[in-house]
Amino acid sequence: MEYVLLILGFIVCFHMSWNIGANDVANSMAAAVGAKAITLRQAIYIAGILVIIGATFIGSHVTDTIRGGIVSPNVFEDSRIAMIGALSALISASLWISFATWMSMPISTTHSIVGSMVGFGLATGGFGVINWGVLGAVVGSWVISPVFSMTIAFVMFNFIIKYVLIRSDAFAAALRLSPLFIGAAVFVVVMSFLFKTPMGTAMAVGDITALLIASVIGIAGGFGGRALLERLFAREGASRDPEMIFRTIQIGTSCYVALALGANDVANAIGPLALMYFLARTGEVAAQVPVPTYLLLYGGVGIAIGIAMGGAKVIRTVGQRITMLTNSRGYCVTFAAATTVLLASKLGLPVSTSHAAVGGVMGVGLARGIEAVNFSIVFRIMIYWVLTVPVAALTSMVVFNLIQLFI
Repeated sequence: MEYVLLILGFIVCFHMSWNIGANDVANSMAAAVGAKAITLRQAIYIAGILVIIGATFIGSHVTDTIRGGIVSPNVFEDSRIAMIGALSALISASLWISFATWMSMPISTTHSIVGSMVGFGLATGGFGVINWGVLGAVVGSWVISPVFSMTIAFVMFNFIIKYVLIRSDAFAAALRLSPLFIGAAVFVVVMSFLFKTPMGTAMAVGDITALLIASVIGIAGGFGGRALLERLFAREGASRDPEMIFRTIQIGTSCYVALALGANDVANAIGPLALMYFLARTGEVAAQVPVPTYLLLYGGVGIAIGIAMGGAKVIRTVGQRITMLTNSRGYCVTFAAATTVLLASKLGLPVSTSHAAVGGVMGVGLARGIEAVNFSIVFRIMIYWVLTVPVAALTSMVVFNLIQLFI
């Protein structure tokens, strides 16, 4: 019976991976596509390749049995119940993400699996097995993520307007300040890699060391980037549009976010499957279970296929329907989202990259005035954020009880 559940787990895990790709690709590529830094086709190819690399080579080879400590470990004592619970969580989270993607709404895939685990906990042990403090932090992130990111993007874009875009020679101003923009992006990327990817966590780099490493690489990257830009735009007939400078930086930051998507979010699909795989082989439950490399590759390929087949809808919502984006605005969005996730993770706050990306888009829109933001679509997105945990939990409870009836 365990192997029947495991086979079902592999099938549903692939569907979950597919849905993560279709929904979460907007976190990395929506701003770049919306600003026309790259085409939709290019975004799909770039993101697909990078998520496979991120999932396989940077993804964690160990996963927590209980996602974020959301439910008591007591519910995992019966291996059969634990396998059914993991399968129920995968099915319910996948169904909700699939529905949200069909509706072109960006949601948190992490919160979807958390909600599903809550439903499993409620179905097996009642309200007493739920860690309500952790769940409260998840709810709080619905406000923290977008507000942090919106504020950073708003301040950054106003800075760019004041010191670049309204200058008489905006291109020269952008080139002069490019070490700041490039260096800041490189600094956040390096810090995020050290603290927000499984590989970086495994390196166990201290805060001070990480700051020094990121600062040195950021400064070198900033001035090295300006030198490359000067050579690139010194050619005869080269554009003097300052937006072209931000286009180059934005593509780089978008690529990092795509790489991080594979490294971090693959666990949302592979984590429950790894638990089922471990239980089928050993019949025991551990606080952490090993994740073979081929499972990470399996999840990464599923995410990449989801990006290719279903990513366009959510990309268009975030990149085009909230506000009009240019390359400088798109740079602010990706920088704000990455910075928000980095700062929040160091503060121990469970923020969502999806929420941060939407907040960043709102921030650059509000910098042009409140009328520049399509608040009707923002309100719809927020409704889906609020519904994610309860809908995933209720679905998980129903699926868990149905599986128990038939298996």
